[in-house]
Amino acid sequence: MPDIEKHTAGIWTTYGAHQLTVRPDLPELARWDWGIADTGPGIESLGDVKGLRVLDLGSGLGRHAARLAGLGAEVTAVDASPTQHERALTRYPNTPGLRFVCADAVAHLQDVAPYDLICSVNGVPYLDPNRLLPALANAIKPGGRLLFSALHTNSTGAGPSTAVTPRPEDLRLPGTAQVHPVHMWVLTPQLWEDLLTGHGLAVEKVSTIDAPQPDNAASYRLYEVRRPQRVPSRPRTSTPPPPHAAVGVGVIISGPDGVLLGHHRRGTWELPGGSVEPGESFAEAAVRELHEEAGLVAEADDTIVLGTLLDRVGDVVRVTVPVLVTRWSGLPRQSEDAIGSWRFWPLDALPQPLFVPSAQCLTAWDPALRIDHAPAGFQAYKAAERA
Repeated sequence: MPDIEKHTAGIWTTYGAHQLTVRPDLPELARWDWGIADTGPGIESLGDVKGLRVLDLGSGLGRHAARLAGLGAEVTAVDASPTQHERALTRYPNTPGLRFVCADAVAHLQDVAPYDLICSVNGVPYLDPNRLLPALANAIKPGGRLLFSALHTNSTGAGPSTAVTPRPEDLRLPGTAQVHPVHMWVLTPQLWEDLLTGHGLAVEKVSTIDAPQPDNAASYRLYEVRRPQRVPSRPRTSTPPPPHAAVGVGVIISGPDGVLLGHHRRGTWELPGGSVEPGESFAEAAVRELHEEAGLVAEADDTIVLGTLLDRVGDVVRVTVPVLVTRWSGLPRQSEDAIGSWRFWPLDALPQPLFVPSAQCLTAWDPALRIDHAPAGFQAYKAAERA
């Protein structure tokens, strides 16, 4: 977590410690609000949550999370402040369908199965969107939704920033004159939409939430966002591959938890794989690349070469060979190399964006997968053929 976010989390820990001492008698939510009490829209924005896996990001005392659990959702409530976490656990020690987690939101998002719905009542602006949104986009199931409220204009009338930079806002300890500065990303709706769409999400609706008091300039925006059903792909770079690297393998490792993918330092998610070296068979290249990149061990006899994919990148004809490995040993090795962060992803919730050749290999293996990529000609081999 960057220092600026650690400082803000520390202020919220101070806030939580104060509330643990004072122990205010806060009632359960009579109605749902997104930042300003007694204003709309309300909980109806979320739709029917029964049976959904839901994340409440920046959950604080946990009242919103408890409300969702009471409606039949399986709710995880995440907050980075230990004292806010303690307050929530004390208030809701045994609520069915409700789980509290004390963690950095980004770390949590990077390590969980994707959610059906993620919501946040003014929690998102406390995190750098360039750090949060890549993890957030992949923590939503394809077709799933994200709803979050964000400060637009503070009570003194200061409006949103036109650049993606944080600014100090005041957090007052309830019942005291103490004011602590916290940093927030208070951005224009256009900036939020550009950031969200840049990470593969679709903004469906933006609602204005104004304070009802005429002497209060505070205003929020509620963003209703959906992750598209289909998973996009893109190249790592606009530079065509050099001719000597135009023949490669994509290694498909499929297990009970999904398919193995790693995160490339240039931002794409991809299969293990790489160039075929002189004298290697496709199966041998797949086994070597699997071990070099992910640390898994397999034998060439335990592979199935699925066929060849042909596409064109600039003036280069690229040949990619998808190879399915049917048996392997070991655990994926995390590293600081070009590709790291290896993990298994469910087939109905693949991360985005996929590297184009990896996307092509996956749809050659399973044409039912909802993946978009550049067209490629696929010549399938016989199912039993091994190289």
